[in-house]
Amino acid sequence: MILRLLGLAWNYRSTCIGVLLQQLALVVLGLSILGLTGLGIDVIRYHVQPGGMAPRWPLGMRPRAEWTSMATVATISASILCLALLHAALKWWATISASRLAQHMIVQLRTDVYDKLQRLNFRYFDDHDSSSLINRVSADVQAVRRFVDGVIIEVVIIFLSLVIYTGYMFSIHVTLTLACLATTPLLWILAVRFSRVVKPMHLQSRQLVDHLVRRLVENIRGVSMVKGFGQEQAEVSRFRHHNDLVRDKKRDIFWRTSTFQPAMAMLTQINRAALLGYGGYLTVTGDLPLGLGLFTFAGLLQQFAAQVGQITNITSRIQTSLVGAERVFEVLDAPIEIGVEERARRLPQCSGRVRFEQVSFAYSTDNPVLRDISFEVDAGQCVAIVGPTGSGKSSLLQLIPRLYDAIRGGVHVDDIDVRCLHLNDLRRNVGCVFQESFIFSNTAAANIAFGVPHVDQAQIRRAAQLADAEEFIEQLPEGYETVIGEHGCTLSGGQRQRLAIARALLLNPAILLLDDPTASVDPETEDQILGAVDNAMRGRTTFVVAHRLSTLRRADLVLVLLNGEIVQAGSPTELLGQNGYFQKLYGTQIEIDRRSQPRGTFSEQVP
Repeated sequence: MILRLLGLAWNYRSTCIGVLLQQLALVVLGLSILGLTGLGIDVIRYHVQPGGMAPRWPLGMRPRAEWTSMATVATISASILCLALLHAALKWWATISASRLAQHMIVQLRTDVYDKLQRLNFRYFDDHDSSSLINRVSADVQAVRRFVDGVIIEVVIIFLSLVIYTGYMFSIHVTLTLACLATTPLLWILAVRFSRVVKPMHLQSRQLVDHLVRRLVENIRGVSMVKGFGQEQAEVSRFRHHNDLVRDKKRDIFWRTSTFQPAMAMLTQINRAALLGYGGYLTVTGDLPLGLGLFTFAGLLQQFAAQVGQITNITSRIQTSLVGAERVFEVLDAPIEIGVEERARRLPQCSGRVRFEQVSFAYSTDNPVLRDISFEVDAGQCVAIVGPTGSGKSSLLQLIPRLYDAIRGGVHVDDIDVRCLHLNDLRRNVGCVFQESFIFSNTAAANIAFGVPHVDQAQIRRAAQLADAEEFIEQLPEGYETVIGEHGCTLSGGQRQRLAIARALLLNPAILLLDDPTASVDPETEDQILGAVDNAMRGRTTFVVAHRLSTLRRADLVLVLLNGEIVQAGSPTELLGQNGYFQKLYGTQIEIDRRSQPRGTFSEQVP
């Protein structure tokens, strides 16, 4: 996983190197300021005690002979001020560069994950909660970004800084450096052990956040149900429980981190004690200058301790990044079972012939949904599919546009196996209207034109007319430009269905799939939808999942599914003469219609 993350960072190597060089320049400037400060102290001390140790001028630099001590100190002070201004300006630029790197990575990685989600098959979404996917696109992408700018760059900077600090300290005094850094190996041992402990805790934390988001999403989507049953307080209690679990897990992580940080800080204080004891002795005996020696060494040791202290944050950050990276790369590495093949056959416009040959399908290998389905439909025919709940009706429809692939047998469109067709061509020739049609939070026109975004307004209006949707759209506050609420909450069920039919018709598909479009609507709304269906079916091969006689009598062929198998097939009239599910369904519908009509006004209709 770390190699994968390093490979990701390599994609931004030029920017990373730029940020790294800026940070190293900041380290060098900081050391220069520290060294000049120590030099200034030695100059002042030598002026106060002329008989003491003379200042050691670095890099062969010496003041002019005519300069006084005050002129020398003033020059050093001015140099420190200039370096400090340069340090501040470079730090500002480095901050901006790091921010640009982070934002560029976030945008690109989030786009990559979203793009992959668009191309994954339905089976992947069946196996993953939407809350988990939301977190992967948002929080986990941030965690991966932090690995590049908050781990890789930081680790390189810390490593180089420690090398520079250590080298500088060795140049001042070898034995003092060894004495002050004796605890460093123990620091690294503690860091490794801490890392191993917190990684599984970070993974559990992300999973608990997934559960929290899922509870929030479900509550928002089902707010009418919650309020209708008076369960507001119960939902608050459930949300508080999930929130408390996240808090408790975070508290465990924070507790271990807060224990680790003082332990690291205590070890660095031991180094300072060694500096004051041994370094003070060397200064008193004249073996170590006060400014460029003890003072500079103290500053270097403080910087060394600060960099080592970053190990705590980086260790925790690494584990967060690894957990996030595993979840992000799981999406990026997921196989695309149904994709666009470059060598696939193109089919810009099909006639609408459909043939199933011994088709079997299962969501999981041990539970087949469809078994040996075979039938053939000519272009322009209407096929009604009936059967009890769970018999496989919707699954059969989903095989035609390849939302799923059959595990055995073949689905053919215009005598071509759909697996050999270019996926985009296939789906542009198939219009779909589901039981619960999804409406986007956008204008009515944009919802209709979703499949063909650049279509002109006249075509949008034509599709709305065919779907019997123009009247209610024009009654909206801004007509076709009215923004419809999330999930179509501002529309009735029948209006949403007719808008969905218009959306499917705008594609001008040769094949139309209607998955029980009149389910759970009143008779008046049903008539409106059926009027739109009649318009939609003209000149198209239509598959409709239905249970009502008003829909079934429009069919040329009826397929009766029971337990994933076709047990009856024929025209509505033929099936009425056979004992079986269809005849029972017909009788049940007649009885329901008779009871729902006022006495004496019922007129029985047969298909």
